[in-house]
Amino acid sequence: CLLHRQFEGELAEACTPSNYNITLLAWTPLGGGALSGKYLDCAEPKNARMTMYKEHMRRYINPHSVAATEKYKKIADDAGVSLATLSLAWFRTRHFKPSVICGASCLEQLKENIDAFEPEALEKVNKPEVLKRIDAVHQECRDPSILTEDYGY
Repeated sequence: CLLHRQFEGELAEACTPSNYNITLLAWTPLGGGALSGKYLDCAEPKNARMTMYKEHMRRYINPHSVAATEKYKKIADDAGVSLATLSLAWFRTRHFKPSVICGASCLEQLKENIDAFEPEALEKVNKPEVLKRIDAVHQECRDPSILTEDYGY
């Protein structure tokens, strides 16, 4: 998940094809829906998990995560893809073998998730300038979802 990239600094090397060749199965690649952009601008979409369950995955919408998400959204807009598509397609650019568990509560979300695995989406995301911008946000806002002092845990 773009908001929690600790894996890259801890286990990613062991999972590369040149080492143990283990696939990463990312369990929340969209940060509980935060990387869809639906919670930006303090939005509380009807029937969304973080709206219905106030304590659910709040770390992905803490102020640090929101600041990073806004920057990733700008990159996605400039690349011509949705924020969710950028977030999911980014996994495919990793040097280890990634796989993701996608969740969708409507057909529109499912289509957006599937779009991330189309060759056109990968072409738009797997450009050196796009990846460089993504990494720059990560350097500026390193793993913001684990910066939890705003919620007292």
